[in-house]
Amino acid sequence: QVHLVESGGGSVQTGGSLTLSCAASGEITSNYYMGWFRQAPGKAREGVATFDGDGSAFYADSVRGRFTISRDNAKHTLYLQMNSLRPEDTAIYYCVADRGSAVELWAGNADYWGRGTQVTVSS
Repeated sequence: QVHLVESGGGSVQTGGSLTLSCAASGEITSNYYMGWFRQAPGKAREGVATFDGDGSAFYADSVRGRFTISRDNAKHTLYLQMNSLRPEDTAIYYCVADRGSAVELWAGNADYWGRGTQVTVSS
């Protein structure tokens, strides 16, 4: 079992920044694929950022150039630096982890999900 706990959400104005953290515990190893998803009110869940099979960061078009994903394997912690935030970034952000597939993770089928942290961006 893997336990994921997000933190760092909050309320900011347009153009502001936030950094989300995800602390992983349990059977997590550096071989797990990890990433971030989000779900806005009334909308489907969507992938935000992850790492591909080569370990390169991969982003949704809507956040590329504004968000940065990083990972500290020694601390079992995943981060998401969010800059130039927009009202459309308002959502619950979830940390996800998958034992074996970046493809399955990005498809929304990750093995483990955190409970999420709320990000609200006001205009």
